[in-house]
Amino acid sequence: QVQLVESGGGLVQPGASLRLSCVASGRTSSSGTMGWFRQAPGKEREFVAATRWPSGSPTYSDAAKGRFTISRDNAMNALYLQMTSLSPEDTAVYYCAAKNSRLILSRVRFEEDYDYWGQGTQVIVSS
Repeated sequence: QVQLVESGGGLVQPGASLRLSCVASGRTSSSGTMGWFRQAPGKEREFVAATRWPSGSPTYSDAAKGRFTISRDNAMNALYLQMTSLSPEDTAVYYCAAKNSRLILSRVRFEEDYDYWGQGTQVIVSS
């Protein structure tokens, strides 16, 4: 059983940056997939970014591309999302997700393919 805990959310002004963290505990496989999803009030949860190992470049949603960077630290068993140039449209609860296998690229955007989820961390972008 893998447990995920997100942190790093908060209230920031437009144009600011935030770094979200997701720490994983429990047993994990030598290959896998981790991603970030977000859900704004009144909207469905949407894909943000994902990374796969032992191989695979990060992939991003159109909204995240160019502003957000996903990274993984094997030693710390953690996943990060560096967000820059935040706008009110980025306001949402951000969730970390994981799967103990390497998903094919076409499947990383589908939340139903992930097995583990964190509790979420709130990001509010407002002036």
